[in-house]
Amino acid sequence: KHRDRIAFMRICSGKYEKGLKMNHVRIGKDVRISDALTFLAGEREHLEEAWPGDIIGLHNHGTIQIGDTFTSGEKLHFTGIPHFAPEMFRRVRLRDPLKSKQLQKGLKELSEEGATQVFMPQNSNDLIVGAVGVLQFDVVAYRLKEEYKVDCIYEPVNINTVRWIYCDDDKKMNDFKKKAHDQLSLDGGGHLTYLAPSRVNLQIMQERWPDIEFRNTREH
Repeated sequence: KHRDRIAFMRICSGKYEKGLKMNHVRIGKDVRISDALTFLAGEREHLEEAWPGDIIGLHNHGTIQIGDTFTSGEKLHFTGIPHFAPEMFRRVRLRDPLKSKQLQKGLKELSEEGATQVFMPQNSNDLIVGAVGVLQFDVVAYRLKEEYKVDCIYEPVNINTVRWIYCDDDKKMNDFKKKAHDQLSLDGGGHLTYLAPSRVNLQIMQERWPDIEFRNTREH
């Protein structure tokens, strides 16, 4: 049964003490941590203190993402933690259409954990999951069924690869969005992506739109 979610954090400097007030840099919010956990042989214990090098567990209600930084007030960001473009894709279809909310919640939370990547095409209501191998689909299917009580069908889809889209010129970006609308989607974090049906298609689009960046990674 799906009960709670834990985000693991490494202490890089300073000291954690129970009740410590920290700044969650990405969202710009101060939080007080009084229930940090440590895990040993499958058991969890509440921590009174932790030191640099220690890894602690924080209860995560959807606000903590991979790569987030907590400080005593400094605006620090760790870089170089990428999302890689998936290599395999499936369309997710519910066996029970009444469980769409559970499916969306499950995919959102699994993508936040890094278990899969989710893409929402702008020209349909489809939900596409991306993975680096078949085993990853099996894990997602199992967890959706066991933890969220959602049974799905995973269908092949005509997507070869994805690229994250960036452009500093708003006019050119808007022109691109109009022309490429049918191949555009948003990932789980709301970032614009291009769903390429083939490598040839991707190459043609890159040649036609030299001012648009087609990136194969996105930093957290």
